[in-house]
Amino acid sequence: MLFYLAISTMMVFLTVTIHGLGLNLLAHFIRSEEHEERVHHVPKLSRRSLFFTLALVLGLFVLHGLEIWLYAFLFMAVGAIATLETAVYFSTISYAGIGFDDSYIQPAWRLVAGIEGINGLLLLGWSTAFFVTLVTRLGR
Repeated sequence: MLFYLAISTMMVFLTVTIHGLGLNLLAHFIRSEEHEERVHHVPKLSRRSLFFTLALVLGLFVLHGLEIWLYAFLFMAVGAIATLETAVYFSTISYAGIGFDDSYIQPAWRLVAGIEGINGLLLLGWSTAFFVTLVTRLGR
């Protein structure tokens, strides 16, 4: 059990680090865009603003996708799940807290999958808070 907790802890540290760096990069992008909008007097409801908001959402989606794929690759590398498609599917439902069925994963690795669910919910919450804060601040 300690081995699986150690693997889970490593994955949590890795995904939280990636998430923090990704949000920092998106925040830099936002600050640059905010400056451009002020300089060029872009209205809040413009095509550019819509594109920017969509780009921000896509950036968050890519960030979560990367973290999901990292868990999927882990499950594949250790032989906990047989195919890449199943690993990505299982990782996605675990990360999002949906958790339909754990029959896809070797029983020894269920603890890691459970912790992935907690990790994913926290990272999704962090992204939601980030997005809501920025959209509110920018008045979009």
